[in-house]
Order: sequence, then structure tokens, then C-alpha cells
Amino acid sequence: MKPQYFLIALTIVTLFFMFELFSPFLKPMIVALLLAVATNSLNIYFKRHIPNQLISSMLMTVFLTFIFFVPVLYCIFSFATMINKIDQKALIEMYDAMEHWVKNMPNEFLFIKEQLNKILDKIDIPQFIQRLLSIGAFLGKNSAKFIIDMVMILIFYFFFIFYSTSLSHYFKEALPLKKEDSNALFYESSNVMSVVLYSILATAVFEGFLFGIFVSFFGYDGILLGVLYGFASLVPVVGGVIMWLPVVIYEIFAGSTTNALAIAGYSIIVISIIADTFIKPVIIKYINQKVVKTPSEVNELLIFFAIVAGLSTFGFWGMIIGPAMVTFFISLIQLLNKFSDDYYSIKKSIKNNE
Repeated sequence: MKPQYFLIALTIVTLFFMFELFSPFLKPMIVALLLAVATNSLNIYFKRHIPNQLISSMLMTVFLTFIFFVPVLYCIFSFATMINKIDQKALIEMYDAMEHWVKNMPNEFLFIKEQLNKILDKIDIPQFIQRLLSIGAFLGKNSAKFIIDMVMILIFYFFFIFYSTSLSHYFKEALPLKKEDSNALFYESSNVMSVVLYSILATAVFEGFLFGIFVSFFGYDGILLGVLYGFASLVPVVGGVIMWLPVVIYEIFAGSTTNALAIAGYSIIVISIIADTFIKPVIIKYINQKVVKTPSEVNELLIFFAIVAGLSTFGFWGMIIGPAMVTFFISLIQLLNKFSDDYYSIKKSIKNNE
């Protein structure tokens, strides 16, 4: 047997046992690695202003924790607490009020009235409460696993950031590509993933903050609704409507038509028109110019479907894995396109010289 075949076989066997050894940590490691690659440009920015690598890596980890993981944890615990404190009597009263409102609708809206009656007939309040309680139990049961995964991701993320320079050099040299091609692949994938991550964060944080601050004046949990609005803003076209419309409907049934109109008007004019159409592109452009030196554009509909596909395939962490896989694939396509252009240009020059 040739030595290289023996080494290849030995490598395959070793990889199998390595996979078995680290399988419980693979998902946190992959998520942490993708986040490290996506925030590489921000890491370079931090290192440029903070020469101490340990401090800059710690600051990056703390920044990631507060910007992403803390709001998600707050949502989980808030939902679990809210579900466990459900007032069955209040739900029945709300259902009766809705039924009375539909019953007194004018005959001009007969079709809508019939459809709403069909929906109300299918609602079983005790069964609905039972399902909510089971969801609360599920959240409580899985919150511990989520916290463990989150801690593992942050630990791996810190080490990936701390050793980013040496790791990137090692993998670039290990790849069977030219040095310039390895650099192009790494920086292109990092650049595209950075643009996607920063765009998602800019949209979610900015619009969620605007909505959360406003609804808090009406007695709502501004942090919870703000975080939920941030996630909803990732959905193209409808976006924040998913969040503010139920709140408006609730205010109408609660008899606060003025509050409902104020929330609807603010959400449409201030967030959807002014913030989303005019201010958000300016923020993203500023981030791209200051942090990402060569901005790339990725269709937001593609990112949305990547998030949905990631969630359905990998669970919660698929929200990160899905867009990262798509953007990495886009980077590979762009690199292949560059190779094909170089190939045809070389071929053309050879032909001209002949």
C-alpha cells in the first residue's frame, strides 16, 4: 500500500472518531464559528482600537451576549412566566366581548361576519389554555438546554475570536488552493456573512427599539414586544404588521380605540415608512462603510427563507446556521465566477498571442 493511501485511510478513521468525540458540541461549535467569521470585520475594527487581544475578544463576546442572547433569554422567560399566569376568566370575558362585537357587525359585512363566526365556533377556551400551559412547560423544560448551548457557544466564540489570526492562517495554508484564492474565499465569505448579520441586527435592534419604547407608554412590556418586533421585522413585506396588528386588535376589543389608532399610526408612519424606508438604509450603509470595507448585497427574501429553512432543520440555532450556509454558498459562487473570468481571460490572451 502506498503511504499516501494509508494516511488518507487513517485520516478518515480519525475523523470518524473525532466526530463521535465532539458530536455533543458540534452545533455550538458550528454556530460559534459562523458567528466568528461573520463578525470578523468587527473583530478587526476592535483590535485596531484596542491592541490587547484578550480585552478585545472579551468585549466582542460581551457585545454578542447583550445584543443577541440576553433579549432571546428574556423572551423565553417572559413567555414562560406569562403563560403560567394566564387568567382563564379574563380570556373567557375577551372571547365573549369578541363574540358580541361580531354579532353586532352591520349586514354590509355579512361575508366577514360569517367567516369570523366560523373561527369563533372552533375556539375552545379550556383547550386553548391547556395548550398554552403545555407550551409553558415546554419552554421551561428546554430553557435549561438553551442556556447550556448559549454558554457553550459564547465559550467557543471567545476562543475562535481570540485565536482568529492563527486559526485563519492555519486553515488557509491547509486548503488545497493558492494563497490569494484562499484569502479571497475567506474574505469574501466573511464579508457577505458580515453584511447579512449586521443588516439583520441593525433592522431588528433599531425597529424593535422604536416599537418597544412606544408601546411601553401604554402599559405593555416594551422589552418583550420590542424583541418580538425585531424578529418580526425580518419577514419581508409584512414585517412588523405581525406584531402591531394583534396589539391594535386587542386595544379595540378592550375599548381603547384611541390607543389602537395611535399604535397603528405610529407603526405605519414612524416605523414602516420613516424608519424602514429612509433611516434603516442609512444605518446599514454607515455600518458597511465603517466596518465592512467591500459591501455586498444579498436579497432579503433569500435571507428570510434561509432563516425559516434553518429553523425547521436545525432548530433555534438554524436562525444563524441557515443564512450563514446560504451566504457561504453565494461566496463560493462568486469565487467560481472569478475563476471562470480569469480562465477565459487567460485563454483569450493565449489565443491572441498565437
